[in-house]
Amino acid sequence: MDKFFSQKYCDRCGKDLKGGRIMSMFNEDCICMECKEKETKDKSYKKARDKEIEEIRKGNYNFKGIGK
Repeated sequence: MDKFFSQKYCDRCGKDLKGGRIMSMFNEDCICMECKEKETKDKSYKKARDKEIEEIRKGNYNFKGIGK
């Protein structure tokens, strides 16, 4: 099974992922919903999101992100 689905704690803050999980827009971190909320307020979030969309449209479903 993929690590994303089996890990128990957020890669950013270490909190339990029982309340939900999502992949970071910046890299391959598995983050909790609280960290996701913080991430969306980052000044580079729109750039990261737009690049992710661009890569998916090109067929790259394994884009590593723009980095944090």
